[in-house]
Amino acid sequence: MAELVAGIGISHVPSLARVLETDRTDSSPDTDFLAFHEAGEWIREKNPDVVVVIYNDHGSALSLEFVPTFAIGAAKKYLPADEGRGRRPVPDFPGDQDLSWHLIDSVVPEGFDLTVCQRLDVDHGLSEPLVSLFGTPEEWPMRVVPIAVNVVQQPTPSAQRCFDLGKAIGRAIASYPEDVKVAVIGTGGMSHQLQGQRAGHINSEFDRMFLSKIVEDPDALTALSNMEYIDLAGSEGAELVMWLVMRGAMDATASAVHSGYRVPISSTAAGVVTLENPQ
Repeated sequence: MAELVAGIGISHVPSLARVLETDRTDSSPDTDFLAFHEAGEWIREKNPDVVVVIYNDHGSALSLEFVPTFAIGAAKKYLPADEGRGRRPVPDFPGDQDLSWHLIDSVVPEGFDLTVCQRLDVDHGLSEPLVSLFGTPEEWPMRVVPIAVNVVQQPTPSAQRCFDLGKAIGRAIASYPEDVKVAVIGTGGMSHQLQGQRAGHINSEFDRMFLSKIVEDPDALTALSNMEYIDLAGSEGAELVMWLVMRGAMDATASAVHSGYRVPISSTAAGVVTLENPQ
């Protein structure tokens, strides 16, 4: 049977992987990045066969003319999206069609109407966390199942809805009959806003509370409304609801292995947390 070996919440700010690579070779590395480096070493040691990545598309594959609330990839592979400067120079992401269809067949009957994408280019929302954690190998050491969440076009799904989707995904992984190791990665955040009068908004107090509650009391985070996320974390910081999909997939008593926070990365606060289920 499949085993859920890791849950990770991590920002997908586009400069994160490059900053981490620079810090890794710096003679005086920034201690605020230590948890990011340790998270990468930890997940590589876990060596998952498949990673389910919860991310949002930034207009690369899904325009505002077509924005599903939840979409899942069921393709043989996923190409890095062209975000304006050509495709990112990383290997194509190999898919896991069998697990994708198992998730679809398990989650849809539970009331989560996933849009099924049999062709999907994936942008930095997916690639940045994977490069930050796994580097830039010639070939990815794991297969990928992308799940896109609409955090762009209102109405967006609530934090509670995302948490409940994660629980359904966790049950589906637990019932998958193949002997594979699976990790779930929730991406986005932390607090930031890129436009309007509050451009540059960062709320470190909220971010640190979120990093604590996502482990110990995720129900407190599901109680926040979408408008409260926007007010506290900024319009783009509301991406943090995607971490709750990851948290829902994990056991309620999952514990943190690493947790870190760095501000700013570009104009964004960045965080990471790694979770593992009790043995």
